[in-house]
Amino acid sequence: MNFASRVLAANNDLPIRTGAPVHSGKVRSVYWLDSADSARLIAERGYAVAADAPLAVMVISDRISAFECIWHGEGGMHGVPGKGAALNAISNHWFRLFREQGLADSHILEIPHPLVWIVQKARPIMIEAIARQYITGSMWRAYARGEREFCGIRIPDGLSRDQKLPELIITPSTKGILEGIPGVPAQDDVNITRNDLLAHYKAFNFRAPEDVNRYETLLREGFEVISRELAGVDQIFVDTKFEFGYVTDVAGDEQLIYMDEVGTPDSSRIWDGAAYREGQVVENSKEGFRQLLLNHFPDPDILLNKDRMVERLALARNTVLPASVLMAVADTYVGLAEKIIGQPLHLPEDPRQEIIDILDTGFGLIS
Repeated sequence: MNFASRVLAANNDLPIRTGAPVHSGKVRSVYWLDSADSARLIAERGYAVAADAPLAVMVISDRISAFECIWHGEGGMHGVPGKGAALNAISNHWFRLFREQGLADSHILEIPHPLVWIVQKARPIMIEAIARQYITGSMWRAYARGEREFCGIRIPDGLSRDQKLPELIITPSTKGILEGIPGVPAQDDVNITRNDLLAHYKAFNFRAPEDVNRYETLLREGFEVISRELAGVDQIFVDTKFEFGYVTDVAGDEQLIYMDEVGTPDSSRIWDGAAYREGQVVENSKEGFRQLLLNHFPDPDILLNKDRMVERLALARNTVLPASVLMAVADTYVGLAEKIIGQPLHLPEDPRQEIIDILDTGFGLIS
């Protein structure tokens, strides 16, 4: 089987009719619909949103990023087979459980294809909300250097690497460059405290100070739902990133929702439970791919040192990874998705053409 042909690498050049430039991130591309198509779909599809709500088509690719670079493999594999479908299926599962258990909704209105979401435009909260249940990764490295306070939270002495923390802790960081906030450098991904959020809630796009409490509640409750469900398939939810935003509901009221993706191998660390009980850490997330890259290159500092970004980008551009590496990542992502959703994952045979056909015949969005 030619796996390369089943990979959706470029997802920002589909002939979807838009009302604004396509926004393309490392993995997802967002096609903002014009007001006429948004209003038409709301009426035709019966979405429970305001009649003039802006909508978008969000298409996930199979690209894999790590250390802020996109990686590729031999045989023309510019991504990981099944990765996009796995990420969407996992997020869809958690978002559904959140909704069913009365936590909050998401920005997703419809899922017409395994790689596609129809979404309502949200006003994002300008933080990446990190929840940590174990001490590992960058937090462990800082702890080993003697740091004991993280985002205003003090943790005790005597912890070991990969040990479970006494309690779940939230270590938020800035999403994008925010200027004019005392004590918060105007840089992306800067750690902040809960007091920063409360004192400058408007700068972070919160509607009111009490919404800081609401976001923390949704974060903790969402983490607990995922952690409990993963434990049922003997997986450990180690840490994760949540993102939140506001949407306007059909009554014209603003609601705080979950957005982006949630509880996926891209946004989380997930460990195998059986291995952990035997004293080993087996990563069932992108962290395993990161570790492989660190071990693959003779000078891993290129991947860790932000001052060497030019070298790092060149390294990723010029390195052709063995196909076996990307297929191992595929096995991790697809295998985890199937554990979570409890059934085989549908993998598109020709994802690009399938998306075009569905958005044309079912939604009238192809130019």
